[in-house]
Parts: sequence; structure tokens; C-alpha cells
Amino acid sequence: MARKTWQDYGREWLDTIVVAFSVAMAFRAYFFQPFNIPTGSMQETLWGYHTREGVEPGAWDRFPLSIAKWVWTGEKTVEFNAPASGTVRVIPRQDGFADVFVGADAHGCKLPLDACRELAGRYVVRGQTVWKGAVISGDFIFVNRMTWNFRKPRNGDVMVFATDGIRGLQQGTHYIKRMKATPGETYRLEHPVADQPMLPVEVTMGDDEYFACGDNFRNSFDSRYWGPVPGDNLRGVGSVVFWPFNGWRIIR
Repeated sequence: MARKTWQDYGREWLDTIVVAFSVAMAFRAYFFQPFNIPTGSMQETLWGYHTREGVEPGAWDRFPLSIAKWVWTGEKTVEFNAPASGTVRVIPRQDGFADVFVGADAHGCKLPLDACRELAGRYVVRGQTVWKGAVISGDFIFVNRMTWNFRKPRNGDVMVFATDGIRGLQQGTHYIKRMKATPGETYRLEHPVADQPMLPVEVTMGDDEYFACGDNFRNSFDSRYWGPVPGDNLRGVGSVVFWPFNGWRIIR
């Protein structure tokens, strides 16, 4: 028998990698797809990136223990001290964060938007603490893409849907909300939008339309503002939080 060359071993490894990648992509496309919760619109059911202000660093915040802490809890302690004297500038991003700078200095800090609400315009001196606290990563979940192949979507499902074609939403991304009404159903708004008096108190879904609301009504941009979700946009049901590990749970 001829001895294998390194090219033979290389082809075998390449075949293995291609097969593994194909299986992973098929699993993601047809069974369970990972999804990160970016905002707090589904609190307390699901958590996006959020903060706890004023948290002091402890022993677990020192390297390398800080890595283990982050892997287990998704939490890290941040202390941003002003690199120069000047006015705090907050530049919102598209991912739920903001870049925070002081004066004209280019050395900034990325913080969740909820940590920046009272920072903009504040004058600080060099070395002063601009913000200190814990930043907790948003939940990572698996979206069950099989369920709706065996039953129809129903009220209470935690629904993941594509934003394509929905006016008023960022295109090419996905949202997660709770389903409140299915085709043909009438939904009486539990929390009407106070600054939109013309919005009806009751809404009736048309054919293949679904009404979506965040559990955190006070901080949710949902169907109350931009209308129902077309059935073609539905992607699956949120099933389980798989990270952070200390927050593992089945989604209800």
C-alpha cells in the first residue's frame, strides 16, 4: 500500500471541513439559527446589551479571571476616564451602542446607548471618570425554524422576522417581538402610543398579517408604529437562550 502524502492528508481534511461546514449551514438554515438580542425591547423575557452603573471592579475583573467571568456571565467592568479636558460627545451607532469621546480627543469608549443618556454635553477634566459600571452582553438565542412547518403561528409566540419591505424599519436585518394577533384576529392595544392619538385602539389583521409587540412596551419600536408583519417575513420562534451560560433558559 502506498504511503499517504501530505497532499492526501490535506484533501481529507479539506473534505472533512467542507462536509462539516455544509452540515452546519443546513442546520442553521432549516433547524436552529443563532440570533443575538440587540436591544431591550423584549425585557424582561430577553435582554439586549445593558448596563449597571457604578459597579466597582473586583477580583474577577482582573486578567485572566476577567475572561472566565465574561465567558460565564457575558459581563465586563468598564471604567472610562477622560483622556483630556472638554465636553463629552456621544455619537450613536446602528448596533445599539454609541461612541463616547471627550473634546477633540480621538480616544473614545464604546458603550450601550442606555449608559449614554446623561453624558452628552457634560464638561469633564482630564482623568475624571466619565462612566463606570458593568456592561452585560445581550442574550444569544436559538431560533426554531421547524415549528411553523408543523403548526400555524399563534399568539404568544416569540417571533423572529425579517424587516425587508416593512416601511420605517432598517432593511436587511431581523427583529424579535411577541406575536399579539394572527390573520383575521382583532387585537386591542394593551399599551396605546400616547403621542399618536390617531392610532386606532383596535387593529384587525388581514390575510397573512401578524401583529408584533415587544414585552417592554415603553421601550419597543413595534407594530404599533409601523403596522403588521407579512407572513413571508416570518423566520422562526425563539426557543432557548444558550449564552451567557449563567442565563441559560427556555424562552416562554
